[in-house]
Amino acid sequence: MRRTLILSALVVALSTSVLGAQKQPSVSAELTSLENQWASGLVKRDRALFERLLAPRFVYTENDKLSRRADVLHEVAEGTDTTTAAHNEGMEVHQFGPTTSVVTGWLTVRGRGKGGPFLHRYRFTDTWVKGSAGWQIVAAQDYLVPQ
Repeated sequence: MRRTLILSALVVALSTSVLGAQKQPSVSAELTSLENQWASGLVKRDRALFERLLAPRFVYTENDKLSRRADVLHEVAEGTDTTTAAHNEGMEVHQFGPTTSVVTGWLTVRGRGKGGPFLHRYRFTDTWVKGSAGWQIVAAQDYLVPQ
C-alpha cells in the first residue's frame, strides 16, 4: 500500500513537471520573439525595451564602428534616423548551454535619414545570456550589406 502511494505520488510529480516544461516556450522561440521585439522597437523608438534587452556592459559593432550600451540607447531613442519598418528573416538560434545562445539572421530596416530615404539590410550576430533579468544581449555585430 505504502509503495503504491509513493509510486502514485512520483507519477503525479513527474507528470506535473513534464506538463510544466511543455508550457514554457523553447529557448529558440523565446529568443526569436525577443529579436522580433528588437525590430519593432526600432520603429517605435522603444527605449524601455532596449534598456531591458541590452545587458549593462553591452557592446555593438557595425562594420568598423564600436558602440556601447549608452550610445545604442541614445541612437534608438533620439537619433536622427527615423525607422518606418523593420523585420527579421532567416533567424537561427545556436544554443551553448542553458544560459548562452547566439542568434544569426538578416535585419531589413526602412526609414529616412539625413540623406533621405534608406533601405538597409544587415547580416547580424547577437549573443544572448540568460541571467536574473532574463535574456539580455551582451554583444551584437551587424554587417551593413552594400547596395
